[in-house]
Amino acid sequence: MRLSKAQIGRLVHTELDLRFESQRLTSFAGLFVFAGLFVRLNLYGRLRTCFRETGKKGYGLYTVFLLVVTHALMGCRSWRERDSYAHDPMVKRVLGVQKLPDVSTVSRRLRQATVTHEEHARKLVGEVATERLLALSIKRATLDFDGSVNSTRRHAEGTAVGYNKRKKGARSYYPLFCTVSQTGQFLDCLHRAGNVHDSEGSFDFMRGCVLRVRDAVRCTVEARIDSAFFSQALLEQLDDLKVEFTVSVPFERLPELKGIVENKKRWHRIDEEWSYAECSYRPKSWSFSPRFVLYRRRVHKQRKGPLQLNLFEPRDYQFDYKVVATNKTVGAASVLAFHNGRGYQEAILGEAKQGAALEHVPSNRLIPNQLSMDAAMLAHNLGRELHFETADVTARTTNNRTPSTCIETLSHLQRRIIRRAGALTRPQGKLTLTISAADQQTREDFVHYARELAQAA
Repeated sequence: MRLSKAQIGRLVHTELDLRFESQRLTSFAGLFVFAGLFVRLNLYGRLRTCFRETGKKGYGLYTVFLLVVTHALMGCRSWRERDSYAHDPMVKRVLGVQKLPDVSTVSRRLRQATVTHEEHARKLVGEVATERLLALSIKRATLDFDGSVNSTRRHAEGTAVGYNKRKKGARSYYPLFCTVSQTGQFLDCLHRAGNVHDSEGSFDFMRGCVLRVRDAVRCTVEARIDSAFFSQALLEQLDDLKVEFTVSVPFERLPELKGIVENKKRWHRIDEEWSYAECSYRPKSWSFSPRFVLYRRRVHKQRKGPLQLNLFEPRDYQFDYKVVATNKTVGAASVLAFHNGRGYQEAILGEAKQGAALEHVPSNRLIPNQLSMDAAMLAHNLGRELHFETADVTARTTNNRTPSTCIETLSHLQRRIIRRAGALTRPQGKLTLTISAADQQTREDFVHYARELAQAA
């Protein structure tokens, strides 16, 4: 519909009277939706169990951690941003307090937390993920494992100078994450310093994640792993656990593969880009022999200059090569589609870093930083959980194991739902949240979320 100039323009009045009134206005009306989700998941009771303390405290660890989770849900990063919503009635209502703890109280109480408290918080993150798998009646749970660098300018406890391609020489943490591909949620995290190798502590961590999912869901467990974790011991462990896995093979670990790839004359076409060849190779010193599948991808980008030969990796002007070790018995095309879906974990980590400040290091102490990361993972999982609770989702599994439906990112939920202005009033004694009705889509979204969560409860 075309608008006339008279319908578009209006007079601009620069002089306005300024008046202040004591009103219960909120900038985060969308927390009303997540408050219903908290009740649906019994999050309040479970957090009290996680942070059980002895003695009377003004603000318990339960309240402080819930504030950090809500802080991440709202898209805030530094704890100092707490001052911007210190008097927000909706935030106080969600936390169940009359006054929010100040920043110094948050920092002090988190420093008083113990390793046991952190372990319980991390366990709760995994419980949210496994309960969703159980609710979906999932037949296959695909676990992705990868590390991510969390840099800081401060000399925080537990950080170290290690590999950091974005901020060279900066101190950092290098946690190892486990995510569930079908739901895009975090299952667990292994906290590590920034100077460790990718595989440091990974064996026990992966084993624990597999057993947790299997005990909770009773389904087929799959794993996709980067070449940095490749080893005979890891592959044997996964095979003993009856886990269907694919692992990228580094050519420098098995130099014979370069000659096998270069001498391979017959390749089978998958599509216009990929082709494959089966390989009967078995490392001489290995007692366990997985299936090695060779892949090559046609390079569309022109390479200028002389060809740089590599001592271990096969190179030419037309193709890039890679080898995948697996114990799957499906066709090579299905193995490739499954293994390439591993890149979805990068999207999950990127979403959590942007929407829940996963990489932010707020303190100089180790336990508060770990709890902050646990709160970010829980906030990310809750954003995904809102979708699954209020949308019609099936347990259908895709070839690359990504979610079968489009899921809104937490950043999108913050812009569209959470950061909405509203007013808390009591017409006829009933507490009511009033939101502007100018946006019809926003009205429909709030009504939809409220109705679906009420039905689920």
